Amino acid sequence: MNQMETKDTTSTEITIEPASGWSKMGLLAGVSIATIFMFAGGAGFLDKGHWFGGVLVVLGIIGAACSILIASGFFLVNPNMARVLVLFGTYRGTVRKAGFWWTNPFTSKRRLSLRAHNLDGGKLKVNDMLGNPVEISAVVVWRVSETARASFDVENYEQYVALQSEAAVRHLATQYPYDDLDKEGAEITLRGSTSEIAEKLGEALARRLKSAGIEIIEARLNHLAYAPEIASAMLQRQQAKAIIAARRQIVEGAVGMVEMALAELKKGQIVELDAERKATLVGNLLVVLCGQENAKPMLNTGV
Repeated sequence: MNQMETKDTTSTEITIEPASGWSKMGLLAGVSIATIFMFAGGAGFLDKGHWFGGVLVVLGIIGAACSILIASGFFLVNPNMARVLVLFGTYRGTVRKAGFWWTNPFTSKRRLSLRAHNLDGGKLKVNDMLGNPVEISAVVVWRVSETARASFDVENYEQYVALQSEAAVRHLATQYPYDDLDKEGAEITLRGSTSEIAEKLGEALARRLKSAGIEIIEARLNHLAYAPEIASAMLQRQQAKAIIAARRQIVEGAVGMVEMALAELKKGQIVELDAERKATLVGNLLVVLCGQENAKPMLNTGV
């Protein structure tokens, strides 16, 4: 059974340098001057009733048409701009060098910008890896690197960049948790691993936009937050986690200070404590060290 061959439809850029426009200005000037003389001479002969005047007028009309055709072949290329030339449906090449040029008058000359573009994506509401709804958006800096692909392989390369950027951000958000509250020990999170997330976003965009001849200069998140319906609850969870961590550190420090106090009392033989008094001292020290308020000592006056 014969199998259909798959053809590579990827366009390849061809950089060309057409004829200088200044070299064709002399030709245009010569044809224009000759056309003027033909019209003037033809009018003079027609006034005298000579048939040669009609010939000159016809030649003048042909000269005027040639002047218009020659003039339509001129075009400018500004710095960091390009012109994609297409003649009768055939790609002829891309002019990247800035200057004043001339080409076949029947050639279409599409203008493309090679400058860096900023895409400020809108806020997207997606679920992260753990299913929590988050708001996320990204800023993408890009430029056209392959003019042939941008012109012929996609319908509208600017719209293509916008849609693919949105899809990449949505996909990235579903691959990682917002933070590691629900997934302890998460190596990469959207909130805590900004550099890693930016790198992965740039790689994903480069793969998606390669077919359109687009180069990604920089891509990073510019907005990240929990969705409004769960923001308050998530804030309380973060505060609770911070309080627990602080309490744990206070307790660890207090236990260390109690151990040091008992060791110093024993070393200096200041007082001999039995097990019961030692337990009471430890309890009092922990209450003082871990308490939220300053200790208020009470003196036993014997009354």
